Amino acid sequence: MGQVEATTQREIEAGPEEVFTALADYTGTRGKLLTEQFSEYEVREGGKGEGTLVHWKLQATEKRIRDILFAVTEPTAGQLVETDQNSSMVTTWTVTPAGEGRSKVVTTTTWNGAGGIGGFFERTFAPKGLNRIYDAVLARLAAEVEGAK
Repeated sequence: MGQVEATTQREIEAGPEEVFTALADYTGTRGKLLTEQFSEYEVREGGKGEGTLVHWKLQATEKRIRDILFAVTEPTAGQLVETDQNSSMVTTWTVTPAGEGRSKVVTTTTWNGAGGIGGFFERTFAPKGLNRIYDAVLARLAAEVEGAK
């Protein structure tokens, strides 16, 4: 059993505070960013950053659906950490300055993968699929905050 990691990043034409505020807005903006792979989105507690408890299902492949209940923390400025209460999955969103009026957003998801041959395929293919999903989420985030100008 090994750790699996998927990392995606994007530069956005908006300041870090604006981008972080949009990402941390689970009751408003965040639901609009999700692609067709996400379903049953529901904020169960909180709704703005730290202390939020949010549920969704993520269909990463035709057969693989994860039932996710994320507890959100903000361990450092510009960072949201979503820790799944149902598995070892942790997604970290980091927003940093990338020049005047620009931000760099990096999302990293890790989880404990399967062992054996199944684990090999998971470590090989799952990050690519998850990166495609989160690349689309980041594109929607960019459209949301850049369009707000």
